[in-house]
Amino acid sequence: MRTAYGVEDVRAAERELMARLPEGALMQRAAAGLAAACAGLLKTARGAVYGARIVLLVGPGDNGGDALYAGARLARRGAGVTAVPMDPQRVHAGGLAALRGAGGRLAEAVPDRADLVLDGLVGIGGRGGLRPAAAELAERIPAGAVVVAVDLPSGVDADTGEVAGAAVRADVTVTFGAYKPGLLIEPGASLAGEVRLVDIGLDLAASAPHAAAEVLEARDVAGLLPRPTATSDKYRRGVVGVIAGSVQYPGAAVLAVAGALRGGAGAVRYVGPAAEAVLARYPETLIGRGRVQAWVVGPGLGDGRAAEVAEALADPVPVLVDADGLRALDPAALRARTAPTLLTPHAGEAAALLGVARETVESGRLAAVRELAGRYGATTLLKGATTLVCGGAATPVRVNPTGSHWLATAGSGDVLSGLAGSLLAAGLAVRDAASVAAYVHGLAARTAARGAPLLAQDLAEALPEAWRL
Repeated sequence: MRTAYGVEDVRAAERELMARLPEGALMQRAAAGLAAACAGLLKTARGAVYGARIVLLVGPGDNGGDALYAGARLARRGAGVTAVPMDPQRVHAGGLAALRGAGGRLAEAVPDRADLVLDGLVGIGGRGGLRPAAAELAERIPAGAVVVAVDLPSGVDADTGEVAGAAVRADVTVTFGAYKPGLLIEPGASLAGEVRLVDIGLDLAASAPHAAAEVLEARDVAGLLPRPTATSDKYRRGVVGVIAGSVQYPGAAVLAVAGALRGGAGAVRYVGPAAEAVLARYPETLIGRGRVQAWVVGPGLGDGRAAEVAEALADPVPVLVDADGLRALDPAALRARTAPTLLTPHAGEAAALLGVARETVESGRLAAVRELAGRYGATTLLKGATTLVCGGAATPVRVNPTGSHWLATAGSGDVLSGLAGSLLAAGLAVRDAASVAAYVHGLAARTAARGAPLLAQDLAEALPEAWRL
């Protein structure tokens, strides 16, 4: 599992480590890792470091110092290194001396050509977008250069991934000590490119109460997926009830049932007006109410069926609420539930639940998912380019690493709801069920799409292959 820590936690760990190290040793560790990463990129791109044209965009803080010291190391290997300071009067003195001593030079303007550009304008403490002087330098990055961000692309909020105005788009981000949430969460994640972690000796597990965010990896998911045993039967594997579909949207019921069946449920019980369509596609489906281990309610319900949502929420089993079901939520009733509840809104539905504009949710996804989980007292899966799962203030937000842009298609969310419901019925904790469902759903999208458009039914059919990880 990859973990990401907030700025204050990272800085506290840095201070603790610096108190035990010789002065400047921590920056030298960072610079060494950064230079090594750049050298590897240059060897891949042009075969050697020697003779490469490297430009350093240098801010006034330690981020600029990291870039200067790394530039000095690369200059000693025969690269031509030019540093362009954002403010010539405020440049890290030790880093500048090291660069000049290695044969690097200072320039007032960004050269027209470069093989590699190091973005050392703003560090992890930057807020509110780039200032005009930094934005001007970022705009002049030569076309075709490999752009490497130092710790974080300048203009990205390290704690949230928010981007307020101009920002650097990196091909690679070399981050120090720990991942930062802004490198994992959109829109910042798209600007970070490939993220490489350099270990500089920080002990965040000891100094921070818990991570701000975490990312499940394949082995984590494989360990959580329910597997039948010799004593399993369909009831022990879990029965999930699906309340979905309407005369207008019968397909939503079919797709939610498909996700549940392909998600490992021992049996799926369908309740709603689309029974004929469901049975035509999946004759193994049980029709009508009965005992279940979890409910999925909401996909394609349409208007006027709030009573069915309330009835599902009154059952003391885990309940997933999606799509039209989200409009019928009563925050007080949700907080009074003793069984787990999972909400799965997209950005538009999240905006309606929070009473804000959709753009507010999309630009501040981390804040939105935390607010939803807190306000409604329910684990929340916020769908989107980066799917986030929040189980409450005491746990890290989980960031899903899988998916495909082709997932932006009608019905894909219905499949996800059924899949997550089946995992709830199998007995997974609600946060794990949501996280694993998002991961497998994203893998299935990659499998089904293969670079081309996909249908939601293709996605459901690809779930077994994704399940095998």
